[in-house]
Amino acid sequence: MKQLIIVVKPFRVPEVMAAIAECDVAACVLRDAKGYGRQKAQLARYIGSEYTMAFLPKVEISVWVADRQASLVAERVVRAARTGRIGDGKILVLDTAWPEPLEF
Repeated sequence: MKQLIIVVKPFRVPEVMAAIAECDVAACVLRDAKGYGRQKAQLARYIGSEYTMAFLPKVEISVWVADRQASLVAERVVRAARTGRIGDGKILVLDTAWPEPLEF
């Protein structure tokens, strides 16, 4: 079993979730997050005023899938999330400790 931690821009979430829904996932959790990547703490302009981009709004999606499904899910998420601009997101693939998720 693998856990994919997917961090994307908020406006790409519907496309990413549609891509995930097409795959056989065991579980999925979605959370709001803030962070930055290569752009660091640059100043930007928005409607005439400057603001810092130190922590941009992101959405973190955690998905648990069978080992054989991990690369397929990751490929589909990349296609759905990619805009070609900096900050499109990250995907982390982790091994989980249990062969199947625990139910409680």
